[in-house]
Amino acid sequence: MIMANPADIPPPPLPKTGRTSRRLARQLALQLLFQLEFQAKNVGWEEDFWAEHQTASANVQDFATRIFQGVKNHQTGIDHLIQKFAVDWSISRMPVVDRNILRCAIYELLWEPDIPAVVTINEAIELAKRFADDEAQKFVNGILDHILRDEEQLFEKRQQRKTSTAQNRNNQI
Repeated sequence: MIMANPADIPPPPLPKTGRTSRRLARQLALQLLFQLEFQAKNVGWEEDFWAEHQTASANVQDFATRIFQGVKNHQTGIDHLIQKFAVDWSISRMPVVDRNILRCAIYELLWEPDIPAVVTINEAIELAKRFADDEAQKFVNGILDHILRDEEQLFEKRQQRKTSTAQNRNNQI
């Protein structure tokens, strides 16, 4: 399995739309979480990270920081959910990128009520496409779908998904 270090992949061109800027923010949040796993004891690593990413807009930096801080603040609960739904996998056995993609997405699902679940899951899969392998894409999608389907706290987002799916079917008829 070949995985790229998120810090080694150049960022996409500067965003022109809100959707692209959110994607860049998610990528930066993933990179921050990746670095946290290896740099936590290195004082000042976050400042160095943002110094290297000065071209990111304030909105991008704010959203990336919100995800990063949200994952850090809720990591115990997030990891518990991952462990609950990742049958036969322990968090420590998962590749660093995979587990941090899951952490970002689960944070969004649970604590970003204005972001539809389908967007969160699609963006997590896009991160897996960019930074991991084909198996990771399937793994991330499977875990997130399972969490969305079975986690009690996500009732409202499940309802949004059902409504969106029904509207899409009606539009195709």
